[in-house]
Amino acid sequence: MPSYRYIARNQLGAKIEGHTDAATEAEAVAVLTSAGLFPLEVKPVLQQAVTGKVRRVGGQQLAGFYSQLADLLKGGVPLLKSLKILHDQTSNNNLKFVADHVYRRVEAGETLAEAMSRYQVVFGEMGIQMVRAGGEGGFLEESLEHIASYTEAQDDLKGRIVSALVYPVLLLVLMIVIVTAIMLFIVPEFAQLFEEMRKRGELPIATEILLFISDNTPYVLAAAAPVVLVGGAWFRFWSKTDKGSRVIDRFKLRVPVAGKVYEGFAVARFCRILGTLLRNGVPIMKSLEISGDAAGNKILSDAISKATENISGGSRLAEPLAKSGCFPRSVVEIISVAEEANTLDTILVNISESLEKRNWRSLDLAVRFIEPVMLILLGIVVLAIVLSLLLPIFNMMG
Repeated sequence: MPSYRYIARNQLGAKIEGHTDAATEAEAVAVLTSAGLFPLEVKPVLQQAVTGKVRRVGGQQLAGFYSQLADLLKGGVPLLKSLKILHDQTSNNNLKFVADHVYRRVEAGETLAEAMSRYQVVFGEMGIQMVRAGGEGGFLEESLEHIASYTEAQDDLKGRIVSALVYPVLLLVLMIVIVTAIMLFIVPEFAQLFEEMRKRGELPIATEILLFISDNTPYVLAAAAPVVLVGGAWFRFWSKTDKGSRVIDRFKLRVPVAGKVYEGFAVARFCRILGTLLRNGVPIMKSLEISGDAAGNKILSDAISKATENISGGSRLAEPLAKSGCFPRSVVEIISVAEEANTLDTILVNISESLEKRNWRSLDLAVRFIEPVMLILLGIVVLAIVLSLLLPIFNMMG
């Protein structure tokens, strides 16, 4: 139950401060009055700390929240009762905190969308707009189901991408660890054997280079730590600036092979969100604004913003998207046909599904290509080290 901080006076006129639990502010006042106090100020304890405490909620948990709320409303359970049930059932403390505040604000007279808009970091702009459209259009349950499906699909997509990249990253880390260990512990042992040849200048160039690298590896590692820390902190700060984020987003689109896959997922995300918003009755201008930000790339977002400006002037969506050069020609052509047939919302969702399937095939092929390349690269590096160590021995035997 919510807690309220109060300032009141007792029957003797003395000022008293404290806390009381009540479902609403009016009930808190009633509790104080019945106790013989005269309330001067009653405020929710958590009201000032909401922004600082609220954090993002996992996709699966948020999708479950939307889905269960839709099921309860479909079953005839009133909205307030449904929110109370979800608050009591959820095991996520952050979501419980938010559900409690949404419940209290709806109880105070706000709409569900208005209450959710105070916690945009949890629900997101798209979810809030779809709930608002569903509430105003009388199809709130359907909107909640669509949000649940989309949230779950996006969470699955993130999970699959992370899973696909885990093995290549592990191979890269393994290669760095193995090579570093060889340079620190194995090569120095051979250096003592080659000391006389080194003094006479009879060591092969490859061995000299290897010993030089081994001798300086500890210093490189010692210098790398502060460089990585400082450079990482600077890069994190710079990447959050408008200029930095644009440079990074442009670089992501231009990376060979991976850039096309990244672009494909961004375009698919834009199409899915735009189609879902339009299907749920959100106006096209607002839908474009939300879906443009949700694309996850500022270069694409700029192209979508220009498209929005042209649409406000009477143009169709396909024309400015084609001029931007950021969208595949096949996608633009399908959007153009959908606009003519007035089926843009359905076609956009279909486009996103098709793009995601194509992107997954490309990503799978790229990952399968990376794995043997990493193994071959590791083999080449180790072989080069071994040969560099064996060359002086072959020379002595000859």
